[in-house]
Amino acid sequence: MNKPSSQFSTSQFSTSQSSTSEFSTIDTDPVEGIEVDPVPSQAPSTGEMERVERASLRRVPGLSTELTDVTEVENRQLRLERVVLVGVWTEGNSEQAEASLAELGRLAETAGSEVLEGLVQRRDRPDPATYVGSGKVRELRDVVVATGADSVVCDGELAPGQLRQLEEKIQVKVVDRTALILDIFAQHASSKEGKAQVELAQLQYFLPRLRGWGAKMSRQSGGGSGGVGNRGPGETKLETDRRRVHKRITKLRKELEGMRTIRDTKRSQRVANAVPSVAIAGYTNAGKSSLLNAMTNTGALVEDALFATLDPTTRRTSTPDGRNYTLVDTVGFVRHLPHQLVEAFRSTLEEVTGADLLVHIVDGSDATPHEQVSSVRDVIRDIAEEHGQPMPPELLVVNKTDAVSATRRAELGRLMPSAVFVSAHGGEGIDSLRETIANLLPRPDVFVDALVPYTRGELVSRVHSEGELVDEEYTADGTHVRAKVRVDLAHALEPFVGVG
Repeated sequence: MNKPSSQFSTSQFSTSQSSTSEFSTIDTDPVEGIEVDPVPSQAPSTGEMERVERASLRRVPGLSTELTDVTEVENRQLRLERVVLVGVWTEGNSEQAEASLAELGRLAETAGSEVLEGLVQRRDRPDPATYVGSGKVRELRDVVVATGADSVVCDGELAPGQLRQLEEKIQVKVVDRTALILDIFAQHASSKEGKAQVELAQLQYFLPRLRGWGAKMSRQSGGGSGGVGNRGPGETKLETDRRRVHKRITKLRKELEGMRTIRDTKRSQRVANAVPSVAIAGYTNAGKSSLLNAMTNTGALVEDALFATLDPTTRRTSTPDGRNYTLVDTVGFVRHLPHQLVEAFRSTLEEVTGADLLVHIVDGSDATPHEQVSSVRDVIRDIAEEHGQPMPPELLVVNKTDAVSATRRAELGRLMPSAVFVSAHGGEGIDSLRETIANLLPRPDVFVDALVPYTRGELVSRVHSEGELVDEEYTADGTHVRAKVRVDLAHALEPFVGVG
């Protein structure tokens, strides 16, 4: 095995216009070959309005009032402007290590930073004290000084002690992978539930990392032993902060439980109405929202950024033979997804495990699509097992075929022989995907022959939308229908079976 390079080229992570296009694999142009109702220029879609809102506030580099000595600050907001990436390569090959750091660079750019340099170290395991070891810390400090970086982003979740020691030795702010992802989620959350989920995840992450410096933070007083001017509540400021965080976490969990009840009620209504559910899941930026738009001709937010979609988007559509079903666009996944986010977004992720069919989107242009598939399946499997549910039937869909060569497409075909290949941007394979979904959705299995009076026209309408109509005839007494329907609709039609 060749010795891995310990330093990446700065051009690999440059945020200039030329290098940014290297990652641009999702376009937001209209899908060719799909008819879309003309939309007046004065009525932008929901996705367009969200893009405008996100772009309305940008960081201004060079303007900051933060203290230069990081040890004088207790809780600081993430300031990601000019960063150096550092990773520890413990397993796999050098290509996998570089791919992981490249993904960290995409995450940092999505959060609003400029990536200056990327470093990787080969170790059996991360150093328990400083993550990269004392010798490499000095080298990292030299790189930070030479590049003028103000932050270091580590490709892993750091323990509170590792975070503290790195900041003391490097003298710039250190952010780990988990905090970076949490920052992106905080920027993109828009709904009340999404904001509450992100805040809960952030508090759970930062709780063990609350810390302070100096006598102000450690002074404890109470009772009568402290003397004049030193009597107080009997706890340090740090303990007060922790108590407040615990209180806020409890409140957020209660709020999310109430929102979960509402979500469960809506889901049970769909089940009662026998509307099959198809969940779109996959790695972040694999093209889930683009596929939802191509399948339903809607304007969900499409953006070439990681975790652009946090709040589930549900749209109703139908199979080529007229059966209605819902498509649910869910939050994306990533390697080493923070467990705080998995817990906070559990009610949202349950939309995936409770679906009749899981459409698993894979980015065909990614260098390691099989690792993306494994990461997504691991999270879904854990949630399904926790609730005692089986994994829903899965349909692999390889997206972005317009961005891969014929040779690469043949390799993907051998790697995933049962997958459907599509281009959500160009429209290739969308019709074939619709047919495949129709064949995999549960079909009505109860045959009915009923004469439905004209006063019960809603039952005939349900036969058309939920069942498979075999024959229909209008008579003087009502509508004579012969069809295959689900059990609940068969019960509703039972009074009219055999009439006349």
